[in-house]
Amino acid sequence: MSSIAASSGTEAPAEEFRWGWPVVLACFFTATFAWGFGFYGNSVYVAVLHDTRGWSLSLITGATTLYYLAGAVLVMYVHRAIKVLGPQLLLISGAVILGVATIGFTRSQAPWQLYAWSLFMALGWTFTTVTAIATTLSYWFERWRGFALNLALNGAATGGFTIAPLLAHVVDHLGLANGVLLLVATCLILLVPTILLGVRRKPPSIATTAGPVNPAGTQEDERPAFGNEVEALRSLHFWSIALPFSLALAAQVGFIMNQMALLLPHLGIDGAGIAIALTAVAAFAGRLALAPFIDKLNQRHASSVTFVWQAAGLAVMLVMPNNAVALYVGSVIVGLSVGNIVSLPLLVIQHEFAPRSFGLLVGLNATVGTLIMAAGPGLFGLAHDLSGSYAASLCLCIGLQLASSLIILCAPRVPEPVGVIERG
Repeated sequence: MSSIAASSGTEAPAEEFRWGWPVVLACFFTATFAWGFGFYGNSVYVAVLHDTRGWSLSLITGATTLYYLAGAVLVMYVHRAIKVLGPQLLLISGAVILGVATIGFTRSQAPWQLYAWSLFMALGWTFTTVTAIATTLSYWFERWRGFALNLALNGAATGGFTIAPLLAHVVDHLGLANGVLLLVATCLILLVPTILLGVRRKPPSIATTAGPVNPAGTQEDERPAFGNEVEALRSLHFWSIALPFSLALAAQVGFIMNQMALLLPHLGIDGAGIAIALTAVAAFAGRLALAPFIDKLNQRHASSVTFVWQAAGLAVMLVMPNNAVALYVGSVIVGLSVGNIVSLPLLVIQHEFAPRSFGLLVGLNATVGTLIMAAGPGLFGLAHDLSGSYAASLCLCIGLQLASSLIILCAPRVPEPVGVIERG
């Protein structure tokens, strides 16, 4: 435990603020890059490759599914990679790998190239997203770790309303290959120095695994705890969180990966780019709006409402598929829940399980969620190809969100946390 972690009273947060906020900034821009090119940007790649190569949506989105499946396996090794490389080199190498792989993906001339580059993209994605960012921040933050993570992950939404529309614009003017090359190179030139300056090579040695132990003199925490992944996977309590969020993410990712292709015939490439940007802006706003109240709410109930809310946005687009205003409004409604579906499982886990299991469960939830989520783009594309329209795809996503809303309400009895519960 470092001197920062060992400090008490106001010293610990003061030290964390002093040394940690450049890291938060670097992680914020890393998230912007990662989600911009590795998440929201996929909607642009799928639509343009489908249009220019003549490949089926199920073939292209199958590569995206492989991308997420590979990421689900690789995410289990992030904690080992960061010990070898350090957080600074991990984030830089991840950004460079993701950028190079994205350029290769968009220049693919045969399906096998598409799938090969997807595997390489998965490595870059794993090194720059939630698990890598959360692990990096844990070296500098203990008491304020959750707050720092929320701020850093808002970079994910920023990637949607900055990089995604820029991608749509440059691709429209320069073509997919040249547009992606220009934007990736520009962003890397800005991002790499930001990480070098913000993330010190030798961070303070704050513990990165379990979280704070019970304060001296407090009662033992009676909430469930697990010693390894096998124990957690046998727990219905764990699955009551992991399953609904995984199904909701599968629906969410399936929609977002195909959002450009769905909107393109009705809004044009610039209009579809604006709709994607509005989705990302709404995700940023939705997370900020819920943050001041989430600790006072029943987090399972809040999650259930979030799932229903996203289903309502999809329903607007299903009912009025040819109405431009409805497509914009539906995109905004969906977006308001996008960020919270990513953040809420961390809060539910933090509230319902003992602190010493937090790191294990967050990593395991990410793996399970990614494995199930990976099916989303492929199922969305397959539903379209089999039915000949996006109506079936939207119905599938709505059904998954409503099922998630019901499952999350099946909450086991959880002992109330004891002692002083610190923010983060």
